[in-house]
Amino acid sequence: MKKNIYVCSRLIIFLVSVSVIFSSCGIRNTQPTDVQLLGSIENAFVNVAKRSTPAIVGVSAVRWDEGKPTQQEGSGFIFQKAGYIFTNDHVVKGAAAIKVQLLGGREFEAKLIGTDPPTDIAVLKINSAEELPVLRLADSERVQVGQFAIAIGNPFQLNHTVTTGIVSGKGRTLLPDAGIIRYQDFIQTDAWINTGNSGGPLLNIHGEVIGINALIRRADNTPATQAVRAGAGFAIASNLVVKIGTQLLTHGKIIRGFLGIRMEEITQGIRVRSVLKNMPAHLGGLQRNDIIVKYNGQRVNDVNEFKMWIADSQVGKDSQITVLRNGHERTFTVTIAEMPSLQAGRSVGNDSVAWKRLGLTVRKLEKGDSERYTYLTDEDHGVIVDMVTERSPIPRGALIIAVDGKSVRSAQDFDALLQMGQDLGEIILEVKSSHGTEKITVKLND
Repeated sequence: MKKNIYVCSRLIIFLVSVSVIFSSCGIRNTQPTDVQLLGSIENAFVNVAKRSTPAIVGVSAVRWDEGKPTQQEGSGFIFQKAGYIFTNDHVVKGAAAIKVQLLGGREFEAKLIGTDPPTDIAVLKINSAEELPVLRLADSERVQVGQFAIAIGNPFQLNHTVTTGIVSGKGRTLLPDAGIIRYQDFIQTDAWINTGNSGGPLLNIHGEVIGINALIRRADNTPATQAVRAGAGFAIASNLVVKIGTQLLTHGKIIRGFLGIRMEEITQGIRVRSVLKNMPAHLGGLQRNDIIVKYNGQRVNDVNEFKMWIADSQVGKDSQITVLRNGHERTFTVTIAEMPSLQAGRSVGNDSVAWKRLGLTVRKLEKGDSERYTYLTDEDHGVIVDMVTERSPIPRGALIIAVDGKSVRSAQDFDALLQMGQDLGEIILEVKSSHGTEKITVKLND
């Protein structure tokens, strides 16, 4: 009996072993070879290139320099079927005319919908009788260092050049403010990009846009402006692109909150290096060497994150800023203002009557302004003060409703009413701002 049990046990073990051996052989036989694996990766890159290139465009911007035309070449990509295109601000900045070329050679005159120098993002529009191919934008928060990256663009006018590499870094901040307050979230890549790639997409292996190629650096960390291989490439993260692009489509520009300080990141929080006179921080009581530790109750650790919080705050909104001063916490109420034009990268040169006689410019009240300015409603009418000189009696962002009792509906109306009243030497403006609605008598400049 024991012998039979022993024989049966050995037989079972033998049969199981044979089964495992055959199973293992079967698995080994279905394993792909090295060449097959490389072929799969190769096919993935080929498919991304084939699917994506119809939506990638060449961008040509013509500028006039001392009476002579100069041409800036760049790239872009279509993100809405109606013909909306993302590119870089620096590609189209100051352009007198913009042309867009599609795969196959078709050319279109492009309209500049809006541009945002602090993020280097611009939106163009072309009109086509047919529905255009588009690229989908990925969630850049989910991008991981080490994943594949594919750059497609027009370096040196070599249209639709495809290069590959990996994502070699995230959350990079490289550019100094240099007068313009910058908002940066760069994805670093070793995919080969160069002059002319600016504005083109950086794609993942699924053909989704993870960033807009915007910047290349040399090994010595200086901008690579010549036709040479750069040390690293940087793309504006897609989540920032979507955020800015949505506002440009809606308003044509970005209205940002402004605090009016220069700052640096330290261990405890953010140290105030200087406070601009008569700006929100100064008016709210902040001082040089204060250490900002909280904004509206949220802990402050990162300068770029703090800049974003301020920029996204509504103009006219009261915000609570907690600082360390002489080792003690103090909380101040600061009313957020609109970012000045110079810091936002907008030109202040203007030949309007309002600029010459009042030291300010105005723009038409637009849909969506009531969302950014706390003191405006959908029923308001008038013109928004867009830019001001240092001595302007009217604050930036104020709504001018009437001039000498006559309603204002446009910038042209405003200039015309100023001309009518210029012989009197002064005018009465009805103004709505964070201080409420009031009538202000203003002297006109000669």
